[in-house]
Amino acid sequence: MTSIPVRIPMTNNNATIAYFSMEIGLTNDIPTYSGGLGVLAGDTIKSSADLEIPIVAVTLISKKGFFSQDIDGEGRQVEYPVDWDPSRFMVRLPKKVKIQIEGRNVYIQAWCYTVRSITGGEVNVLYLDTDVEENTKEDREITAVLYGGDVHYRLKQEIVLGIGGVRMLHALGFHIKKYHMNEGHASFLTLELLVLNKRDVESVWDENRIWDTNKVKDLCVFTTHTPIEAGHDRFSYDLVKKVLGEVIPFEVLKRLGGEHYLNMTFLALNLSNYVNGVAKKHGEVSKNLFPGYEINAITNGVHSFTWTCESFKRVYDKHIPGWANEPELLVRSEIIPEEEIWEAHLHAKGCLVDYIKKNTAIEIRPDVLTIGFARRFTSYKRADLIFLNLERLLKISEKGRIQIIYSGKAHPKDTPGKDIIKKIVEMTKTVNDNIKVVFLKNYCIELALKLVSGVDIWLNTPLRPREASGTSGMKAAHNGVINFSILDGWWIEGHIEGITGWSIGPKPVESSLIPVNDATDAEDLYYKLENLILPMYYHDRSQWIKVMKNSISKIAYYFNTNHMMRRYVTEAYLR
Repeated sequence: MTSIPVRIPMTNNNATIAYFSMEIGLTNDIPTYSGGLGVLAGDTIKSSADLEIPIVAVTLISKKGFFSQDIDGEGRQVEYPVDWDPSRFMVRLPKKVKIQIEGRNVYIQAWCYTVRSITGGEVNVLYLDTDVEENTKEDREITAVLYGGDVHYRLKQEIVLGIGGVRMLHALGFHIKKYHMNEGHASFLTLELLVLNKRDVESVWDENRIWDTNKVKDLCVFTTHTPIEAGHDRFSYDLVKKVLGEVIPFEVLKRLGGEHYLNMTFLALNLSNYVNGVAKKHGEVSKNLFPGYEINAITNGVHSFTWTCESFKRVYDKHIPGWANEPELLVRSEIIPEEEIWEAHLHAKGCLVDYIKKNTAIEIRPDVLTIGFARRFTSYKRADLIFLNLERLLKISEKGRIQIIYSGKAHPKDTPGKDIIKKIVEMTKTVNDNIKVVFLKNYCIELALKLVSGVDIWLNTPLRPREASGTSGMKAAHNGVINFSILDGWWIEGHIEGITGWSIGPKPVESSLIPVNDATDAEDLYYKLENLILPMYYHDRSQWIKVMKNSISKIAYYFNTNHMMRRYVTEAYLR
């Protein structure tokens, strides 16, 4: 898989899927992602290229990125803008479109980046950019910072993405069969489609027919990614009126987006013929959150070739040729000799050990059980759950040394998330020699691959049932790393106790966001770490490698974006 800038034709008459996402993570060099949502979008695009699915992706250029993370002397996260030059990686297209924001014309240009697969498939990614000379200084900054600014800034960004994105596709000559909204940030595209549909209606006297939503619904697919309230953008109608104006009559907009405020999730739900959550459990939870809507479930995946480290790629190439484009072949990993699995793992672990020493001056040992935890730092992820009873953890570590490697960013406005980072950093200085804790700053795609391949255990401890899917554990499994996780999201489907990894806490019976007992989950974590994981790691390597193999053959073969995209095509796009 390579990604190169290629100028797209100005006219494209092939029926195409338009995939809209506020963030897309393809490479470290293009920092237009904040975490799992964006990396999933990138993996979706890569698999679409592998499978030659006719997709064009639309996102924002985010010229200052999300942010570059540093940690100060007191353990606090500090954010800096990311400076990068789009012209180094992509082609600026000559077409411009305009939209109305606060009564002003705002002009949008687009950059094109083409993801090309070794299969010959290509997917163009259009990055929308308001930094053009026709715009005011304020408007030139709309596409500068991913998830930056206040609610006013966010509203303007989503207008650019949704309405501006549809107009750019039309200006470039794309014929779109389906519009796929990856989360509610892009929901304004439905309003643009309603307006276009209105223009196509022959009878201007039939007001009900003019605003008939059925044609728009037939065009739209919506994927919701979280049950957490912060993931469902809401805007006051006073603000919408000021910034967007009356694109469609407000009585119609309120009927589609909510009576008291504009909820972007409701707007997408009401104007999409196919809606899905990102795991079976998340589909159930979403039905409870949004009663009355038909919500399906397509479990997320990861791009197998991207998220497999070099040492395991070599092993797979030797024993399972063709796995990269047919990851379902990884079901055959039982044929790989144990010593080759272990040697590939030790190579990946050595790379992580070297990275940590080079970047932190901390030396971790390759012969010590190493636990990895890396994701967005926010309260419900409970990154610090393992330290809930520090005395108990220290006693466990006397039976076998433990190393815990952390990485991840908190949103600049998420104070509780930042506090957890501070607590973790402080923990690196307070635990004894039997437990070494490391925090690696500035989490990114490149660092993520080192972590998911270089640790022994991948830990995930979210509050049930708030983890919609989670994909980092799937990445770990591609590298034979074993999952140790709360039964939530995808892990409910991938987990076979003691076979593919271990669960934490009780069975996943919740379908609403009820309180969860931290102490109960922590107790199970401690018990299994002490009585199952440490003894197997230090005293039964053959069994450990067997579970590693199971992670590959029973998880990686299935939980990948090639499989996921085949389901989107048959269940959503061809409806």
